[in-house]
Amino acid sequence: MRPAAALLVALALVWLGAGAAAAQVRTIRLDGVRVGVHVHTTQVVTVNHTHGHRARVTYWRLRAGHWRTVRRTTDGRIGYGGLVAPFRRQQGTGTTPLGTVRLLWAFGTHRARVAGKLDYRRIRRGDFWVEDNRSRFYNRYRNVADGGFRAGLPASAVNGSERLTDYPRQYEFSIVTGYNYAHPVRHRGAGIFLHVNGRGATAGCVSTPRWFVRELVRRLDPAAAPVMAVGR
Repeated sequence: MRPAAALLVALALVWLGAGAAAAQVRTIRLDGVRVGVHVHTTQVVTVNHTHGHRARVTYWRLRAGHWRTVRRTTDGRIGYGGLVAPFRRQQGTGTTPLGTVRLLWAFGTHRARVAGKLDYRRIRRGDFWVEDNRSRFYNRYRNVADGGFRAGLPASAVNGSERLTDYPRQYEFSIVTGYNYAHPVRHRGAGIFLHVNGRGATAGCVSTPRWFVRELVRRLDPAAAPVMAVGR
């Protein structure tokens, strides 16, 4: 099996569970990016690395048996550390994981009505994304009042978590991906989102202009098994 194909199979096993993976996931190529799509997937976001920390990001819909471009931006961003195989990623390296991940739910600074069919959580004071490797809530949304992680650590620390209110621009609209989410592996990385562009590269997420993420938050449908695929 070629390395690229093996990687997609491994991602499928993480995504669906070993028993269902081979039968329910197939590989397609959109804008030069390999995408592992579930049998029910009709919405895809591709991230084609172009140069430096820049990428071309495209939203696709499956209609009448054909994948069609709905929206595209050439101002996508990846992590300052470049791209890396998902199972080789280490927390704090600023790398963006390659491969296909699910697009799960959204959070942001607006009221819930901004979202379409995705589950949506509005950011409140004290909300964090947990990156504390000692916490059983690693790679989860958590409020400091609920405890379970060391909220007092600075964000720059090895086990420092992200205070979501510190990023009002980037997290105005943000979509949670399935990277390291179902069965989190400590030190592999937490908080890999699709969010609004900041000033430059991300710390490992994928980002795009505000209008693009906003439209995805409104259009994505869990019934369409939406995924994001990152490629070179």
